[in-house]
Amino acid sequence: MAKLILTSGEHRQEFELAAINTIGRHPDNSIQILDRIISKEHAQILRDAAGRYLLRDLGSLNGTYVSGARVSEHLLKHGDELVLGSTHLMYVEHSESEESLNRVTIAPSSPNSMESIVRHKVDALSQRDFLPERQIHDVEQIRRDYEKLRIAHELGRAIVGVLDLDSLLPKILDKSFELLPADRGVVMLYDEKGRLQPRYVKHRAARGVDEQIVISKSIIAEVEQHKKAVLSSDATMDSRFSGAHSIIMQGIRSTMCVPLLHGEELLGIMHLDSQIATNAFTEKDLQIFTGIASQAAVAIQNARLAKKIEEETKTRAQFQRLLSPNLVEQLVEGKLKLEKGGELREVTILISDIRGFTSMSEKKEPAEIVQMLNEYFEVMVDILFRAEGTLDKYVGDEIMALFGAPVDMPDAPLHAVKCAIEMQKALREFNRTRLAENLEPIKIGIGINTGRVVTGAIGSSRTLQYTAIGDAVNTASRLCSIAKAGEIILSENAMRLVAPFVEAMALPAVKLKGKEQELKVYNVLGLKGEDWRQSERTRPM
Repeated sequence: MAKLILTSGEHRQEFELAAINTIGRHPDNSIQILDRIISKEHAQILRDAAGRYLLRDLGSLNGTYVSGARVSEHLLKHGDELVLGSTHLMYVEHSESEESLNRVTIAPSSPNSMESIVRHKVDALSQRDFLPERQIHDVEQIRRDYEKLRIAHELGRAIVGVLDLDSLLPKILDKSFELLPADRGVVMLYDEKGRLQPRYVKHRAARGVDEQIVISKSIIAEVEQHKKAVLSSDATMDSRFSGAHSIIMQGIRSTMCVPLLHGEELLGIMHLDSQIATNAFTEKDLQIFTGIASQAAVAIQNARLAKKIEEETKTRAQFQRLLSPNLVEQLVEGKLKLEKGGELREVTILISDIRGFTSMSEKKEPAEIVQMLNEYFEVMVDILFRAEGTLDKYVGDEIMALFGAPVDMPDAPLHAVKCAIEMQKALREFNRTRLAENLEPIKIGIGINTGRVVTGAIGSSRTLQYTAIGDAVNTASRLCSIAKAGEIILSENAMRLVAPFVEAMALPAVKLKGKEQELKVYNVLGLKGEDWRQSERTRPM
């Protein structure tokens, strides 16, 4: 697996390389780097038939450098250092961190060896609390509380402001190695499926990087079940450990395993071991390690929350312009999924279009047209979202909206008709303002059809758009094209579903483009129960 690794201050980012990779400042690049010295399209990395990666500069202003030399093309080798603008990247063909993680295993020990392995336990929950001043009666308690504060201060200084988990975990183990005589350390966290997975490994000496780290399953179980910090020591010196194969096989003399607790929630486990010193860890070390874990759990949870907020913000920003606010919240909360692909469902499609837009555009400057459209869309989309519709797309001056997708809506056709009526009504108010400013009024026609279509997130792996595809969409478009200014034209399918609630006038059957037979169509006059005959809705625009 080939990657580019970017490290900037506290931030570390890895980019897995595909067959074709583009690097630059523009968001359309597969690897976007926000560096003002980097060109919008700066360089590309291509994989050849042999699996090698070729770096190619795309005529960038400030150049692409490998190991200090400016290059136009360069066949990348593991460890190459790339400089683009003021950004430094490293090309790696494998991840040493990933290889270390693969060397961590949890192995079962003898069923009767638990008491032999565990030499000391500390209640991790109780270690987090401080006694009230009036309950402290001995100096040792003050010493213990001071030690908690010292550890919190030490670790806090090391990890302050670090909200990226991949940057945070190394700092936690670095501080653990400063405070404790450990040779190796592992941070294990629970994944989304509740499985305990190694996330970061540290070795004090480079010679130990290739070694397997086997952690006792019995100790893990003790930490998980009882939320206890566990110390075991001198495994090789004690004959009672003859059954604990996961420790004996490595000659480990001391191990500590502590829970990462956030409140009552177990986020994971931290493990330290020593292969050199006899009695390397003491009971005080276990208390120190427990204190580190307490602070680390808070930082890990904060990092996870920051990541979640970041993802939710991206999701909300992506869909808040397409979906009504209630659907956006469902997406953010994971209640609604927009997966790539599609599903067949019955949907009501509303399409509106500005009449005379082409001639209007010819008489005005482009900037004026854009401003007019933005103001017009603002009014129309607000009405659409209030009617719980989904904005499918803008096509020039056209709006395409869906009712009944991506979530079912039993009375979708009625929602669409009400939305169309409100659009025409709001447009009259909108035009009053335009006329007062000596601007030309906007006139729209609307077509509505109900039918079965395929809906889903459709597009490439980089750009997905939620849309509907099918003949029913084409029919709605044709209905919109025959609607005169101020009209709302319904198909027979839609009219049949809203007839009890809507007053409409049957129009002569029409032959639509692409249709073999003429279709019955209806012009909406208003909602039943309203005084639609006197309504401005029936007056010419």
